[in-house]
Amino acid sequence: MTDTVHFPLAAVVGADSLKLALCLVAVDPAIGGVLIEGPRGMAKSTLARGQAALLESGVFVTLPLGASEERIVGTLDLDAALGESRAQFSPGLLSKADGGVLYVDEVNLLPDHLVDLLLDAAASGVNHVERDGISHRHAARFILIGTMNAEEGELRPQLLDRFGLNLALDGQPQPGARAEIVRRRLAFDANPQAFVATWAGQQQALAERCQQARARVATIPLDDRALEAITGRCFEAGVDGLRADLVWLRAARAHAAWRGAARIEPVDIDAVEDFVLRHRRRHTPPQQQAQPPASPPPQAPSEQPAAGEGNWGELPAQAQSTGERREPPRWAKKP
Repeated sequence: MTDTVHFPLAAVVGADSLKLALCLVAVDPAIGGVLIEGPRGMAKSTLARGQAALLESGVFVTLPLGASEERIVGTLDLDAALGESRAQFSPGLLSKADGGVLYVDEVNLLPDHLVDLLLDAAASGVNHVERDGISHRHAARFILIGTMNAEEGELRPQLLDRFGLNLALDGQPQPGARAEIVRRRLAFDANPQAFVATWAGQQQALAERCQQARARVATIPLDDRALEAITGRCFEAGVDGLRADLVWLRAARAHAAWRGAARIEPVDIDAVEDFVLRHRRRHTPPQQQAQPPASPPPQAPSEQPAAGEGNWGELPAQAQSTGERREPPRWAKKP
């Protein structure tokens, strides 16, 4: 039985920003997961599977929509624990994804507590299962790749923030790009082995570059100069908490390693800014929120708003009597 052939990441048309983000997380998984937003049919799963091919394990696990908590974390056999005085653990999807990629399509449709569970395991690298006083722990070092279509529901801000990077795919590629995507897909479907062989050189170069960057990233210092630049820009963006600062610094270091540089430069900080801030940036920076709104300038007596503009809901002027005695309003009698 031959192994399944998958579409190579190097052959994906466009999506350069997303390919870069996936490579950076493969270089340093401590950056956190990647949340991809976009409509269906944009090759999100192809890109995520292509990232797994850059890892040493090549493991790619898909979490199906509707999966139970036990299927995700695994189960403990209490009868075996009581009869044999040992915990018998049946592994779940988190155990299978160890060392690879865990792909969650439509993550925004999962119950919040399951998303929380996935993010906790991805951040800690450990899965802890406990039932009736019996517990089991195992390694769960995986890269979490989630996708969502915002039209089908949003994630809570607290969950959004815990994804390291966030990108949106353009649902309307240019005609030339669309045609090339279709050509490559048809060529792959017609003869997968021949298509993969055609792109083997570029795919191998991509994998080697990722491997070299992984070996180099720990040697690049997280220096104060880069940290000061990042924290200042996080403050200007009005982000809550400090996760953005930490993710940004790690992502900039991974980008420096990807370039083959020895230290973080401004180009590295700029390259990952939108990945880090897209789902964390507030519309109004904090220094502007603290300022009271400016009063509108006084309007000259001769200036009047154009017809149909401004003063919505304003009552028309009423003529007032100049005499001292005023008649009470007379209401129309009911028929």
